[in-house]
Amino acid sequence: MKALDNQWRTSSRSGHNGACVEARYVDQAAQVRDSKDQAGPVLSFTPTRWTGFVQEIKTGRFEA
Repeated sequence: MKALDNQWRTSSRSGHNGACVEARYVDQAAQVRDSKDQAGPVLSFTPTRWTGFVQEIKTGRFEA
């Protein structure tokens, strides 16, 4: 797994339909935004919260 850095990145598992989010790590926070609205709002999370969220995804908690 590639760690976040200060460049916006999408998941390697994102489809090509444009319905995805981008994430980066900057100013001691993980940030997330809608890839279709790059000038729109950005959500920021502490590293601990972000790591917990990613772990929950991996366990399948947020399956559609």
